[in-house]
This record gives sequence, structure tokens and C-alpha cells, in this order.
Amino acid sequence: MSRSEQRAMIDRSHGELTIAAQCAAVGLPRSTLYYKPRPAKEEDLRTMRLLDELHLEDPTRGTRRLCLELQEQGMPVGRAKVRSLMRRMRLGCVYRRPRTTVVDAIKHKHPYLLKGLVIDRPHQVWAIDITYVPIRGGYMYLCAIIDLYSRYIVGWSVSNTMEAEWVCTVVRDAASVHGRPEIINSDQGSQFTSDAYQKLFKEGGPCQGVRISMDGKGRAIDNVFIERFWRTLKHEHIYLRPPEDGVDLCRTCSQFIHYYNHRRKHSSIGNVPPIKRLSMAA
Repeated sequence: MSRSEQRAMIDRSHGELTIAAQCAAVGLPRSTLYYKPRPAKEEDLRTMRLLDELHLEDPTRGTRRLCLELQEQGMPVGRAKVRSLMRRMRLGCVYRRPRTTVVDAIKHKHPYLLKGLVIDRPHQVWAIDITYVPIRGGYMYLCAIIDLYSRYIVGWSVSNTMEAEWVCTVVRDAASVHGRPEIINSDQGSQFTSDAYQKLFKEGGPCQGVRISMDGKGRAIDNVFIERFWRTLKHEHIYLRPPEDGVDLCRTCSQFIHYYNHRRKHSSIGNVPPIKRLSMAA
């Protein structure tokens, strides 16, 4: 169950079971039940918005260079603060790591399957990712799945948290509509290495049998097509007309993704929109 479903099962006025006993029964920490999210500080929101733009401009910037950029623009922040905000936004610097033997703590790690692979048909490979999206007075997260052959966005969703079950629902819904892909590629984020995400492709359902591919750590360019979509969405739409709230974000994303899929021409696929590339191969 998701955290929201677990919280809904707790009856604070139950006459026989204490809250501690109910939390233990459903596997919900009491601290999670009592936790009330605090709104982000206005200063942090301004910094995060600028960090997002700087990262899209040059993803090789590390915390040292980002600190200098922010300080030049009148924001006196340190590397620890930048590192904390980048972790919250799920941003990672792209750089070449030394080839040393390091034990990876990730439980469910899969190899990168796209190196040298010829992608010549729809739904052969999907790529999935999550990004931070600024709104007025806060921020939310957007998860999207792109078909690498046609560049068609086959599924997407927005949320104010990054729970693994939310990601699983996006994948499950996309597979129910378009059929399952042969391979799905992601980074090594905690949502994609979770038990729930792994079970999604092993148990019965529309996703059973899909092969999992994962980027190398610190290699955002491995998932370049979905990263390019984030840049297009933010620079051509969201930054020009910042959403007021979550409802407005869903509406504006729906409008832009429909335009992206059905009208926006892509030079890399023959100057046609993704829907035409998809239908030509059908």
C-alpha cells in the first residue's frame, strides 16, 4: 500500500486499538502519521528555480560552480545548501567517475541495455524519469515516459511527493493503453530501485516481462531524450507561464504534451510530430 492508503486506514477514535498498534499493523511509522509538511521558504524556492535553469543550461556544473553562479546573482549560499536543494530536486551533476572498485549499496541494480542498440520500432524502448517543476509558492514533481523511437510521451503524471507506487502507477497505466515495451530505461533513483518497481515487471499484469535498463550513476546523458523533453517543457512553456498550483500544472502539462505529441515537429525523426512517426511505423 502507498503511504496515503496506510494513513487512511488509521482510525484515531478507535475504542480498542491504540494508534501505535494500528500503525504497527499496517507497517506505518508513527512519525509518518503525525508528520505535517511545512511549506518551502520563499528564499529556497527562488534558489531552486535558478538551480533548475542553471542545471538545464549545463548539467556538468557541480556544487562549487553552482555556488559561484548563485553568488554572482546575489544569492549568498554555500555548497552544503546547494547540495541539499539539489538532492531535494533530484538533480545530479554529470561527470566521468574514476574506474575504481566500489561496492554499490543499491539493492536492485540493472545494467545499461541501450549501448549500441538499434532502436527501429515503436515501443521497443521506453525511457522514464522524474523532474522538479516550479509553481507559484512551491513546487511539484512530474514523471513522464517517452517512446525513444517516436519521441511520443506515452504516459505522465504530477505529484507533490516522489513515492515508488506513484511511479509504478504511471508505468502500469501507460502499458495498459499502449501495450508493454520490450525495455524500459531509467536512472538509479530510489523509486526505480525500490521493491515495488521491481515487482511491477515480475508479477502478472500489463508490465510483466519488460526488461529493466538503468543509466550509470552521474550519467544523465544516458537518458538524453527524456532530459531533452524536460528542457523543452520548461523553457518553452512552464518558465514562460508559471502554473499557479497543482491543478493549473496538470492542465498546462496536458495542453503542452498534447501539442508536443501531435503538432511539434522533431528534426531528429524527419521533421514530423511524434504521432505521425508512431502511425507511420504501425
